[in-house]
Formats: sequence, structure tokens, C-alpha cells
Amino acid sequence: MALRIPAVGFGILLSAFLGAAPAYAQVKDPQVVTPDAPKKIPEPPAKLPKVNADKTRGLDFLFGALKAAPDEASAKHVEGRIWALWSQTTSDTTALLMTRAKTALDAKQVDLSLQLLSAVVKLRPDYVEGWNRRATLYYLQNDYTRSLQDIEQVLIREPRHFGALAGLGMIMQELGDDKRALDAFRKALAVNPHLEKVPELVKTLTEKVEGRDI
Repeated sequence: MALRIPAVGFGILLSAFLGAAPAYAQVKDPQVVTPDAPKKIPEPPAKLPKVNADKTRGLDFLFGALKAAPDEASAKHVEGRIWALWSQTTSDTTALLMTRAKTALDAKQVDLSLQLLSAVVKLRPDYVEGWNRRATLYYLQNDYTRSLQDIEQVLIREPRHFGALAGLGMIMQELGDDKRALDAFRKALAVNPHLEKVPELVKTLTEKVEGRDI
């Protein structure tokens, strides 16, 4: 069964944060991404496998396989295929812009990468990975307001996007809202039980938010 987040409820959740965004923006100013940046959220593998064109049916099958994966190696294989389907596009222009955005980021041309990703979401607003990549880049720059806005767009289109859910959890945790961070991490694990480090975060936050079992 797919994890569903009602768009209205999620919008209210983000609105609570975005309404207080100016105060948060003073905590951390946007920074240029560096190769040794400590922030790390789930992201697609460097080389994506080839997948069939039936995205909806393929994703439903793969999410079932991900939950049933018997070991980490099997889970990583399935996870890579999910990322491949998310990254798939029938638009040559979108594919080219995404490639150029990655090349720009690798060259530390962060502003150019953002411009290219903004062109992607304007050209193809239904393309989930355009929003997700831009959300990740905003997050790495500590621009939590814009990152949250893009995460909302990702989860409206793909509520099972464990990368966006984990990113949401990390932002909420950094903003000091452990309860919402825990909720986001739990949703991410419900979709992908094999996420690295997230189970430890859930355990730690559960103790902080709900207390230790007696």
C-alpha cells in the first residue's frame, strides 16, 4: 500500500514553518556547497540502471520489492531502479538541463545549477526529480524555506519519495522540531526500511519525543 500524505494537511504543516521562515533564515545563511559538506540525504546512485517505460506500474512493483528485500544488496538494487524511474523523462530538453545542472554543481557553479533546475521545474512541473534536486541543493545551502517549498511539490506528486521525506526530517530536526522530524523519518522508513542512518535517527528522536520505555 502506498504511503499517502494528504496535500492539504501537508500544506498546513509546511505553512506553519514557512510562516516563521524569516526567523529561521537568520539562524543559518545560505552557503556555497563544498565537497566535504557534512550534510547527506538519500540521493540517486551515480550510474542509474536501465528501466522499462511503464513508470506507474514499475514503481508500484518496485516499492513492494523494496519492502520485501531480504538484504541490503538486494534493497540497493531495487532502490537504484526506483531512482531510475523517478529520473526518467520523455523530454530531451529536460534530460539535457538535468545533466547540465549536475555538471554545473560538480564544478561548484551553484547559482548556474539552480538556474538550470528552475528551468526544469518551469518547463516540466510534473517532473518530480527536478523539484527534488533543487530541494536538495537549497538544503545544502541552508536555504530551508525554499527547500521546504520544493519538498512539498515533490511529495504532492510522489508521496513515497523517501529521499524527500528524509530531507524533510533533517530540516525539521535542524530547526528544532523533533516531533515533526520523527514523523517524517518514520514515513520515510515505512516506504524504504533500508535507508542508511534513518533507523538510528528514529530511535534517538523517539526517546527525546516520547521518552524511554520503562
